Amino acid sequence: MTVIGIIPARYGSTRLPGKPLLKIGDKSIIQHVYERASAVLSYVVVATDDERIVEAVKGFGGNVILTSTEHRSGTDRCEEALRKCGVKADVVINIQGDEPFVSAEHINGLISCFEQSDTDIATTVVQFSPSATYEDIVNPNVVKVVVAHDARALYFSRSVIPHLRGVDTKDYPTRHTFLKHQGMYAYTAKALHEISRLSPGALEECESLEQLRWLQEGYCIRTIVTKTNSIGIDTPEDLELARKYIETLK
Repeated sequence: MTVIGIIPARYGSTRLPGKPLLKIGDKSIIQHVYERASAVLSYVVVATDDERIVEAVKGFGGNVILTSTEHRSGTDRCEEALRKCGVKADVVINIQGDEPFVSAEHINGLISCFEQSDTDIATTVVQFSPSATYEDIVNPNVVKVVVAHDARALYFSRSVIPHLRGVDTKDYPTRHTFLKHQGMYAYTAKALHEISRLSPGALEECESLEQLRWLQEGYCIRTIVTKTNSIGIDTPEDLELARKYIETLK
């Protein structure tokens, strides 16, 4: 099985303009992501719509493809990069361009999902912390997922799923193991080509979650429970925390 990594990266960001090129230590965010992914995968490429990112990636010796500026999502950008990269892949891992500490555990966990032949798409999830409160779980910015006994995703929601009938909200964290969607994906090449051509579905439009389009169309999304949270850079505060964290790794 040939597995490649594609890192979609956009220059535009409302809260952190030029985010992929911001420095953590002596390297840009995109270089951190690229090097960590390359330590696990034999082929990694950045897919971007911005020449500044193209030049930066070339500057550290990475593979990069210039893509359309019209893509609705990182998934669509990955699909264009797969068509253009010239590598025949069985599985594509979509590695977030703003997660400089992406781990081998997450990447290898996604790959393991494809040992089951019915897997079309794989994604990482993590249990809520034992110290989580109901407010943490109910937060609509945190996507929840429920899964079948074989780890297939049954549904993703910004609402609390499942609802615990007859349970006081303060007791929710101790009465059920809630799962949080982390958002890192892998796809078979066939599934990636197909889902990029799908029109948004009713469930997706309700929750603003593209994975509901895939579920509604019958694709098997298999989950892998990881032991660690991913660390994304979305705000100036996140960036400062990442800069402090990298100092602890020296």
